[in-house]
Amino acid sequence: MRIIPAQPNDVAKLLAFREEAAAWLTRLGIDQWQRPYPADRLLATIKADTVFMVMDGDETVATITLTPEAEEGLWTEAELSEPSRFINKLTVARTHAGQNIGGRLLDWAGDRAYRQAKWMRLDAWTANEALQRYYLQQGFEYVRTVLEGDAVNGGPRVSGWLAQRRTAPADHGFEDATR
Repeated sequence: MRIIPAQPNDVAKLLAFREEAAAWLTRLGIDQWQRPYPADRLLATIKADTVFMVMDGDETVATITLTPEAEEGLWTEAELSEPSRFINKLTVARTHAGQNIGGRLLDWAGDRAYRQAKWMRLDAWTANEALQRYYLQQGFEYVRTVLEGDAVNGGPRVSGWLAQRRTAPADHGFEDATR
């Protein structure tokens, strides 16, 4: 499997990928990602070279956004003064679930961020306790939960469970075809 940067023509594919994940979460009784993600916001992050895809042959099997930009209102000024990279929209296709692709992708992100940052930080869905446990199992430490503010795609904040882990070199096992 190889990691490649997403391209502008991948927007529809990545939005469909997110919708597939939202449908799966709904079947589990979790309301995560029920509001559509704005295509223009996704395109902007792709153009900023912060969206990556894991490919298994020609099939997209996972995606992650790794950005130096923190979502407004989540992290303190002191935390923002520390070199950090922020993880968003980590998604693994159901066809490839249970193969530790998400864990390896987090290792890849920590390895990539290690050159510029001390921390890898994320905000997870506040009501998705299984996801929170997953991140804790992946070496993240819980920081706090932020409930105030608005979601980037409208409505109240629903993704304010904050966690972080130190960046570090890692043997993730992917062929890295990124810059």
